[in-house]
Amino acid sequence: MENILIVDDEKNYPMIIGEILQEEGYTSLTASSGMEALDMLKTELIDMVLTDVKMPGMDGIQLLEKIKEINPDLPVIIMTAYGSVEKAVEAMHKGAYTFILKPFENQALIAHIAKAISVYRIVQENSILRDAISSRYSFNNIIGKSKPMQEIYELIKKVAPSNASFLIEGESGTGKELVAKSIHYNSLRKNNPLVAVNCSAFAETLLESELFGHEKGAFTGASTLTKGRFEISDKGTLFLDEIGELPISLQVKLLRVLQEKTIERVGGTTSIPVDFRLIVATNKNLEQEVKNGNFREDLYYRLNVVKAVIPPLRERPEDIPLLIKHFIEKYTQGQHAAGTACEIAPEAVKLLFDYQWKGNVRELENVIERSVILCNSDTISPSDLPLQIRQAIPSILDLEGIPDGVGLAETLAAVEKRMIQRAMKLSENVQTKAAQLLGIGKSGLNQKLKKFNLDK
Repeated sequence: MENILIVDDEKNYPMIIGEILQEEGYTSLTASSGMEALDMLKTELIDMVLTDVKMPGMDGIQLLEKIKEINPDLPVIIMTAYGSVEKAVEAMHKGAYTFILKPFENQALIAHIAKAISVYRIVQENSILRDAISSRYSFNNIIGKSKPMQEIYELIKKVAPSNASFLIEGESGTGKELVAKSIHYNSLRKNNPLVAVNCSAFAETLLESELFGHEKGAFTGASTLTKGRFEISDKGTLFLDEIGELPISLQVKLLRVLQEKTIERVGGTTSIPVDFRLIVATNKNLEQEVKNGNFREDLYYRLNVVKAVIPPLRERPEDIPLLIKHFIEKYTQGQHAAGTACEIAPEAVKLLFDYQWKGNVRELENVIERSVILCNSDTISPSDLPLQIRQAIPSILDLEGIPDGVGLAETLAAVEKRMIQRAMKLSENVQTKAAQLLGIGKSGLNQKLKKFNLDK
């Protein structure tokens, strides 16, 4: 039930309006002055304010200004007599939702109130949604404690508040889009659009129209004027994924947009100013693409103001247990009793740790989602994992890569040390669990930790 604050120095008017509102299911509160109304706004949950213009002390216009300082979104309807229409127009310029002339029809008042509250609810829901999205894409939700990931956290924290172009390189599935979203939702543009375009998903002519928009009649089928992604992302962020697939002809046009800060729609001649922050991502090495003649050097340097290279999952295996835990918690909801997160057997963790993950984090997430669904108990076991993971041969040793002259003892010691390091990572440095994974006693593990100077 919505609370409506009625502000009027006349005694009878608020009572009459309150009865009308009560019949419509609203709760009304009354204040006889602007100061009293402001005090009530500090202690009561108010969904709308209905105020008279003429009041002693603080008038309705001054009250409106104070309300907008407290809550810019709170709707305010101004009540005014016919002779004070100029004041009502002034109130509209200062943010009033609308005004209504005294005396008014009851149904007209109710219609204005219902519409104002409906708009306010939408604004509140959008604000809650923005906060939820910002929380979802906070830096804390980029999972990883490895040194490369920590360096990326620090980099995007520094860069996010700026307007600098950002280049993200990394294999497919490493989380490039998540980094792009984290930058946007932690920037000064977070309340404006984040517009994403996959450059590999369109033919060249379609991609140009997608980016620049087109005028009516620009080509066959262009029956209406259509804005492109450059215009739609104005005041926000444009994320161009797979920028390495952008045709050379469009690379030239993108460079011009970045230099001139204007665009022309396809079939148009009018220069349209645009203001967006550009983030691009690619699974290619753009510097090598420049050397191969597939990417313009001038555009590369324009894009490469700040660059982050997201490491593949196989190069940061210490992050795998964290990611496993995160995805289990994410996909357990609704699958198990009371939504409690299920466990995963150490043997299953070991298999996941040793797997090569060509699909990177995206592939790991899909495997965990599948395992949570198929798991018949509260513990994911090796049998719940896909066959290709259970049968994968761990690449523990690169025998061909062992230098000539290295003896058996050195090689075995290196393997032993690496297995101990892996077990400690898998168990998050819990020695009892690490010893179980290695199939040795805790005292034996302690001796080996000292032997290889890993006890620190």
